[in-house]
Amino acid sequence: MKLMHVDASAKRERSNSRALSRFFIERLREEGVALDVDYLDVTVDTPPHVSEAFAIATYTPEHERTPAMRATLAGSDALCRRLLEADALVFAMPMYNWSMPSAFKAFVDSVTRTNVTYVNSADGRIVGQLGRQKALFITSRGADLRPGTPYSSMDALTPALKAAFGFLGVTDPTFVDAQPLQFSNQEERAQALERARAELSAVAAAWAKSGMSHEADKEAVAF
Repeated sequence: MKLMHVDASAKRERSNSRALSRFFIERLREEGVALDVDYLDVTVDTPPHVSEAFAIATYTPEHERTPAMRATLAGSDALCRRLLEADALVFAMPMYNWSMPSAFKAFVDSVTRTNVTYVNSADGRIVGQLGRQKALFITSRGADLRPGTPYSSMDALTPALKAAFGFLGVTDPTFVDAQPLQFSNQEERAQALERARAELSAVAAAWAKSGMSHEADKEAVAF
């Protein structure tokens, strides 16, 4: 399985989302999944924020682009290829002020590309090109934003991620949210992390089963 793993926390070793994403990948390997991991830390290699040159170049038909336009889009083109070549996507991030870190938003803007990660069909529909990829979003939240809690209506992160990647074709994303962390006592924090690890273990087992079934199907056809 070729897996693209993207971390977006400004923290390093103290990051809960980074620790949870590593935990998930370890669990996948323990489940017997052979992984080829393509890793990106968007806090280190942050895609450029949208500029006027980028906006003009991306909507200029490919055959009309100047060398300067192609150079402007080169980094975005490379990121789009990495996404499209992956079999599975793991995005890990904290919630910053109710939504995603700005470095991850820059990544979303860079990979949302007409005629690359989405196309306009002949009947006028927009067809995202990430329909075959599994997608997992691992998030950490300082407060408890689960349904029924006082702050649940302030979760702008989940709908934003669903909208952005749904547009690109991801129809059934999985979310594992560790919450509450920062604004909780030690016991609540430990429980939140344990819930997240348990959910991630279940997702790893499901992905492994799905992947092995797919391999078995291919072998049966070949036989």
